[in-house]
Amino acid sequence: MQNRQLYRDISLRPKTTQFFIDELPLLFVAITGLVYGGMDDAPLGSIATLFAVLLSLYLAYQLIGSEQLTAAHGVFQRSTGYIELYRVVDFHEHQTLLQQIFGLKTVTVLSMDRTTPKLALIGLPKQTAIVELIRERVEFNKKRKGIYEITNH
Repeated sequence: MQNRQLYRDISLRPKTTQFFIDELPLLFVAITGLVYGGMDDAPLGSIATLFAVLLSLYLAYQLIGSEQLTAAHGVFQRSTGYIELYRVVDFHEHQTLLQQIFGLKTVTVLSMDRTTPKLALIGLPKQTAIVELIRERVEFNKKRKGIYEITNH
């Protein structure tokens, strides 16, 4: 039963709140541009509206096109990076002030992988015990492959 659970896929996505935290300045500019462009007799109002619409499309692309943990990015061009679990060496949890307010956190996974030595999982719910889950899977995979860590203290 435990082995079956260790082989299950994990799919994590940042909460939508993290998107608003990250893109707050651009969201403000887009809303301001739409409001200004909608004002009667505003100089360059149509340009402000066009800019705000283009910025809104960019923000929508950012919201839809980013996935975490599988390190897959993009909508039109997809790129996926993988970290073999037995190569994971450490974890780090961090919370910005806004993440603390909204109950989110960032977990950074450090590995010996050449292409992806550091993978940040941004915008996870604070209650998610992802470090413990990944640690269990790392230990299981290291034992399965016969990999032992030698340290010099």
